[in-house]
Amino acid sequence: MSARILVADDERDLLTTVGYALERDGLEVATVEDGEAALAEARTGAYDVLVLDVMMPKLSGIDVCRIVRAESDLPILMLTAKDAEIDRVLGLELGADDYVTKPFSIAELTSRIRALLRRRELDRAAAAQAGPVQTVGGIRIDTTRHRVEVDGEQVRLTPSEFKLLALLAREPDRVLTRTQIMEHLWETQYVGDPRACDVHVSNLRRKVERDPAHPDRIVTVREVGYKLVPA
Repeated sequence: MSARILVADDERDLLTTVGYALERDGLEVATVEDGEAALAEARTGAYDVLVLDVMMPKLSGIDVCRIVRAESDLPILMLTAKDAEIDRVLGLELGADDYVTKPFSIAELTSRIRALLRRRELDRAAAAQAGPVQTVGGIRIDTTRHRVEVDGEQVRLTPSEFKLLALLAREPDRVLTRTQIMEHLWETQYVGDPRACDVHVSNLRRKVERDPAHPDRIVTVREVGYKLVPA
């Protein structure tokens, strides 16, 4: 069975063009034109990727992203205006996996969707395999059960947050560049904005740091990247 993609946008011409192109690429596509319909369809659990425009009637894409991410790990790709940096950052902070700016090429959109599908399959395969429990300072990572405890309390991470934390925990104190981190998250050469890494790290810090404003576990190495230290 081919992957199912839900595309939500209030521009009918765009929906027609994108739907045709994705179906030609072997994907099943459903389209909706407002945020309420997008949320209702996403909640059915019938889709593998949600492509979500930021500006939509009835319910904004930002609100849909926030609600869907709180309820599931469905991969979300946001469509944002060319100059709307705040939309891109806010979408990533709320748990979107990637974004594409309008206007975009169909080839780029298809490539990003395919990358999200590869990530999902790899995450599912990893979850099905037994893995060790690793402890770094006050953080305990159980890759078998996809469970993380911080100072004895369980915390809920998104798939990207868990993958990021597990990567940093493989070699505590090793500095990884933003590009290395994003290529690990995508399991391929990363072609997006490296600043997306900062948003993922910020999201993770809010869940594992004692004081996210003054992190002492996920440490920034200026002009290089990040490292996880026992704390």
